[in-house]
Amino acid sequence: MHKPVIIVGQGEMGGVFGRGFLRAGHPVYPVTRQMSMAEVAAKAPEPELVLVAVAEADLQPALTAIPDGWRDRLVLLQNELLPRDWRQHGLSPTVISVWFEKKKGQDVKVLIPSPIHGDHARTIQHALTQIDIPAYIVDGEAQLLFELVRKNVYILTTNIAGLECGGNVAQLWREHEPLARAVASDVMDLQQHLCGETLPRQRLIEGMLEAFEGDPDHRCMGRSAPARLRRALEIADAADLAVPALREIGVKHL
Repeated sequence: MHKPVIIVGQGEMGGVFGRGFLRAGHPVYPVTRQMSMAEVAAKAPEPELVLVAVAEADLQPALTAIPDGWRDRLVLLQNELLPRDWRQHGLSPTVISVWFEKKKGQDVKVLIPSPIHGDHARTIQHALTQIDIPAYIVDGEAQLLFELVRKNVYILTTNIAGLECGGNVAQLWREHEPLARAVASDVMDLQQHLCGETLPRQRLIEGMLEAFEGDPDHRCMGRSAPARLRRALEIADAADLAVPALREIGVKHL
């Protein structure tokens, strides 16, 4: 019997990973909103890993509450994730940039293979393989940062541009490429500020387009699009960044 896996958060994504871990032979212990992580940690002090599968807005409170014995076993998967999110807690987690989606009542849809970095990368990769989700391991923090930023550029560009033009990602690039490039440029300005590093902009655009090709019918605007734009503008205001495309869309849609 393999060591147990703890999954904090029992939404759609937590369910997908839970199924993979079970098929890989790991007992899975859930932690819901109503449960105390400290109490679960007392019963499972040395799990294989602890997957934090809460929503983006709940990540920081969850990391603050992580029991000491779990701190070196964490796996993170949130959208809009960057190293600053875990470094402020003194953590060094395994991180997966998730390129598949799971909506209620629907099966998993894979856009492109998901990159993983960290001590528990092979365990994560093996579990996903059990449920036919492709993933690969990346080496080095520089490559991890690129993969995280690439996902952020994809999500923020499609969601925010989608407020303006709707449609799917293939239509966005085919019919509204100047808008998509303008929004992506602003998003990369934000990401560069948050990372404190110069980013490979053309390579990020190419990475975004690879994901477009992976699922050309993917809808641009999700339910969280207004909140993502609002959050982006708050970051821009605090950093005194121009982001003209984002501000123009904000005037119309916020």
